[in-house]
Amino acid sequence: MEILQLIGKLTLQEKVSPIENNKIPHTFVVNIPNPLATYYTRFTLVEKPHSVVLITKEPASFERILRATHKINRENGLQITGGKCEVAIDSQKYSGIRVKGINRYTEIESIQRMYGKEGFEFAKAVKLKENTTAIIRVNKFFQIKKIEEGIFQSMGNPNRYYITIPRYLSWDEFRDMTFDIKNNINVSGYDVAKGIFYENQGITEMIRVVKPDITLDMVREIRKKYLDRMS
Repeated sequence: MEILQLIGKLTLQEKVSPIENNKIPHTFVVNIPNPLATYYTRFTLVEKPHSVVLITKEPASFERILRATHKINRENGLQITGGKCEVAIDSQKYSGIRVKGINRYTEIESIQRMYGKEGFEFAKAVKLKENTTAIIRVNKFFQIKKIEEGIFQSMGNPNRYYITIPRYLSWDEFRDMTFDIKNNINVSGYDVAKGIFYENQGITEMIRVVKPDITLDMVREIRKKYLDRMS
């Protein structure tokens, strides 16, 4: 079994909401829900954030965020992950630290302050409506295993797969293609995002697919639909 550890980027569209409490006062923190919350666990683990973005005054490098996160985990016995993130809402773009692995919403402020001690300055609060549509771009690490040609599975989540595609898709093209595929496929209740892996030979375009109890046959069918429309 071939196991790969890669750096890459994901782009996804989600309904985001502001974190109003449990944060440093007057700062901007965005809550990103579980993309499958409409399909399962909508009312479970409600005190455990799926993902939050600590919006910073200035964009920070991925390297700086990784170094700070590693130090925070080591010194505080935590297991959070931090990634470089951009949140685009209409014409506005906000940069920040995407944090996963927070156990309770009440822990957000203390984790924010830990990053503050590492020199990060946070942006002032912005008025944001609940369930606002945003385009989110995240730089992150991927630990994956190759299942077969063009299909990889997450080492940390067996319900998360990555399928490679032959060329770049703009966001609009990806969105329109995805809408069409979801209306013409036997598989339902899955979430997708587009992304890239950085590899020695360059960039590999891919699509992330996640669904509870997803099977390899489902992944193959989804991949075939994309490949058929890109041919």
